[in-house]
Amino acid sequence: MKRSDRLVAMTNYLVEHPSQLVSLPFFSAEFDAAKSSISEDLAIINQNLQNLGIGYLESVSGAAGGVKYIPEYSQENSERFIDQLCEELEDPNRLLPGGYLYMSDILGEPSKVRNIGRLFASAFASSEIDVVVTVATKGIPLAYAVAAFLNVPVVIVRRDPKVTEGSTVSINYVSGSSRKIQTMVLSKRSLQEGARVCIIDDFMKAGGTVNGMKNLMEEFRAEVAAIGVLAEAEDEDEERVVTEYTSLIQITNVDVKNRQIEVHRGNLFS
Repeated sequence: MKRSDRLVAMTNYLVEHPSQLVSLPFFSAEFDAAKSSISEDLAIINQNLQNLGIGYLESVSGAAGGVKYIPEYSQENSERFIDQLCEELEDPNRLLPGGYLYMSDILGEPSKVRNIGRLFASAFASSEIDVVVTVATKGIPLAYAVAAFLNVPVVIVRRDPKVTEGSTVSINYVSGSSRKIQTMVLSKRSLQEGARVCIIDDFMKAGGTVNGMKNLMEEFRAEVAAIGVLAEAEDEDEERVVTEYTSLIQITNVDVKNRQIEVHRGNLFS
């Protein structure tokens, strides 16, 4: 195999297996090349990944060592993408009753969802996440995008128990926006005790749903290592019950009467 072909194949493998340790002997056997050549190839790949601002290769020394691809969006790429997202969401045609914004089209566009997943994965790359948790239904595509880059499974919290999930744990929580008592459930088989969890949600106002998921994780003795929300909305009438989280965008002003929306970068860049 020519070196150019080998570089393409190795890059593709690493990008398709993020955060997974790959040994040099594996590449050497796979492409019938000397370890010294593989090492040189990896140095070239690492440089190109960094030049593109989409991550880097982390080397692990020792007999069981190797390299793994760490997805990381550069500051420039991140800001450009978030600014484009803010501009899209400031369209007054997105206004819904109650001051909410229509965002389903964004959550249904694979390229945008993938970039959102990459941003959260970059932010939480050092948090040693074991599983990504979200609540049905709109947070599901975001959770899978984040999990794909972190190379971990997804667990979905539901509003109602499903017969196919066996015995479940359920809790009641107070919705931050409606102030109503609601229920969320999770199968007992979904999480292992002590798992480090990343909670992902699409929208947060007062944080009642996210706080409910945190309380549910306590029932499993799981540790919430990170919380990511696509959009947070400021509301002076609501006291936020979640304080430690990462947001990509912040909706600071929704004027339904004059049909105006102000959207800014979230605290990811703080």
